[in-house]
Amino acid sequence: MLLGTIFAVLTYAVWTIFGAWVFMTLWRTWRLRGFNAAVRQLFTRVPLALVLVAIGLSMLYLSILFIEPQEVGVVVSLVSPEGYRDRPLRSGLRFIVPLVEQVTRYPIYWQTYTMASKPTEGQKAGDDSILARTSDGQEVSIDSSVIFQIDPEEVIRIHIEWQGRYMEDFVRPVVRGLVRTQVSQYTVDEVNSSKRLDLERDLDSQVRAVFKEKGLILDRFVLRNIAFSPEYAASVEQKQIALQNKVAADYKADETRKLAQGDADATRARAQAQADALNLIAQVLSKNKDLLTYQYIDKLAPSIRSMLVPSTGQYILPLPTFETQEVAATPVPTVRATTPVTATLAAPPAPALNRPTPTPTRRP
Repeated sequence: MLLGTIFAVLTYAVWTIFGAWVFMTLWRTWRLRGFNAAVRQLFTRVPLALVLVAIGLSMLYLSILFIEPQEVGVVVSLVSPEGYRDRPLRSGLRFIVPLVEQVTRYPIYWQTYTMASKPTEGQKAGDDSILARTSDGQEVSIDSSVIFQIDPEEVIRIHIEWQGRYMEDFVRPVVRGLVRTQVSQYTVDEVNSSKRLDLERDLDSQVRAVFKEKGLILDRFVLRNIAFSPEYAASVEQKQIALQNKVAADYKADETRKLAQGDADATRARAQAQADALNLIAQVLSKNKDLLTYQYIDKLAPSIRSMLVPSTGQYILPLPTFETQEVAATPVPTVRATTPVTATLAAPPAPALNRPTPTPTRRP
């Protein structure tokens, strides 16, 4: 690129100098010796040398070109039998035949073509999304992008078939047609679910195959967005709300069930613990029967002073003696055996009998 700029500057400078010299020479010679002498002056050594240098620099400038690393060049040639060179020019300093050959440059870097509903995202102004219908008749709006590059080995074919129109006349209509065709194989619910990845993979493989046939290399097909009709979007929202409510209700029922199960487990655990305790007590009592008497005595309230037992029953408390009553600071309950029952409690006083009150008599 710098070399071409240098040659261009030198060429323009030589032609400028030649033009200025010719004008000054003609003007001076014409004023001094006339017009015929001025014309003859143009064919002397100096102007001829300047002309040859300018023409040589111009031819050199037209024959040398620099191809950038991110591009290739297609050479259209008048001297080639097919009208073009069979190999493209790769990056670097290259030479062509001036005036009979012309180079058209094509980029080989990755290019992106986007079709979207937002005006600022796509190559075309306005809504450029793809309208398609699913297998169940629902209309969807799809935003998509294709990332691709020109195959350097196929650039001559692209130049012959499409020239610079490959983006608008091939990439755009092919992608839009394949998207509509493939979407029609899915229902709207499938497009709105995990089947979306399958749709994107199918479109990627189909676009890749078609691009390869025309000399383009696809890097990736991107399914950017899928928009549904307002009616379907509202129904999906209602379905989602109902699903969330069902999930909440199921969760609450599950928590209630877990709580009830926990209570039942706790009740069973307590019952099992009581049963184990009773079994343990039964085992201990079977080995030591006096333990039950000890527990009975230990549990008696200290406020009990006397108690009644059958005369035929066995005393379970030691009977107090007179000596014990005199020494003890606190009263000791007494138990006496009678037939059939002996009670040490004082009998309550007998209630007074209701006797008729004598009525006084009057003497006459």
